[in-house]
Amino acid sequence: MKSKTLPSNSVHPKLSICIATYNRGAFIGETLDSIISQMPRSVEIVVVDGASPDNTPDVMAKYVSSHPEVRYFREPVNSGVDADFDKAVGYARGEYCWLMTDDDLLKPSAIMKVLSVLSDEDDLIVVNSEVRSVDLSVILQTQRLELEEDRVYRVTDSETFFADTADYLSFIGCVVIRRTCWLARNRTAYYGSLFIHVGVIFQSPSITNIRVIAEPLIIIRYGNAMWTSRSFEIWMFMWPKLIWSFPDFSDEAKTQVCQSEPWRHAKWLFYYRALGSYTVTEFRKFWSSDTGKLDRVIAYTLSIFPASLANLIIVLYFALSAKPVKTALVDLLSSRNASVLSHFFARALMYKVV
Repeated sequence: MKSKTLPSNSVHPKLSICIATYNRGAFIGETLDSIISQMPRSVEIVVVDGASPDNTPDVMAKYVSSHPEVRYFREPVNSGVDADFDKAVGYARGEYCWLMTDDDLLKPSAIMKVLSVLSDEDDLIVVNSEVRSVDLSVILQTQRLELEEDRVYRVTDSETFFADTADYLSFIGCVVIRRTCWLARNRTAYYGSLFIHVGVIFQSPSITNIRVIAEPLIIIRYGNAMWTSRSFEIWMFMWPKLIWSFPDFSDEAKTQVCQSEPWRHAKWLFYYRALGSYTVTEFRKFWSSDTGKLDRVIAYTLSIFPASLANLIIVLYFALSAKPVKTALVDLLSSRNASVLSHFFARALMYKVV
């Protein structure tokens, strides 16, 4: 399906909101409503659908028919989130592209705020966000980036920017990037990484004309990620491999983002065992025969440790922490390994700190 032709004054919009979607028919309408309700005529929406087998085409047909600023491209096969975001930027007509997620929401006036700070000097805008539960009823974090005011990073600040924001940039919806900058950089090398935008930003030479907006303009629907079942592989192997591949940054800066091999640390194995994403299957898949004997014994032992007990122990750990991490508690509570006791302590803590 192709969208209608844009109005003549929107052929070259200032901003394209680019969405790669797959199987989000239940959520993408609410996402689009949060955008369209505040869109000026200088903005378009580009949606690339990776061959969703659900009702996404039907949902999108309604928006395309009533909103000519919405352009919809349905792919014949699913080529992955990285390729689909790259295609969305390719289809876009705007000077800047906001790489928006397909189930989160924009706060009122978010678009005007971004447009008001765009400068000819900026190649990249990073937008702060608020984190809520899946049903949006509970605020888990008022700010993902704890900033009191906007920040500007230039050539001499690249390492500081990397250390300050790379962890947050695992969330693609915070990225607003100059389209020509995106297209001029290597993207295909990061297909399959799940974080193409991070590769585009930090590959050598890294982008250096950057502005970070402190005000949260996005509402993240936490706990709704498509890749939850692969979380161990992603955060223990894929993400560290990507972060540690960038040559322009020191090991010290990279360590502030993540450890190079977190899977070697028992605490992380135990945590993912508590979540239910580390089992004997993962042990057999990721631990090679040349790994140290003691390390293999520890890794195997943790892979068969009673998962419900591990879940309870980690919940109690957070219950006793001075500053509990609400998102971690949500993950633990939604795990299939959460026992009645885990639910009790996690829920009690959530009500206490919210």
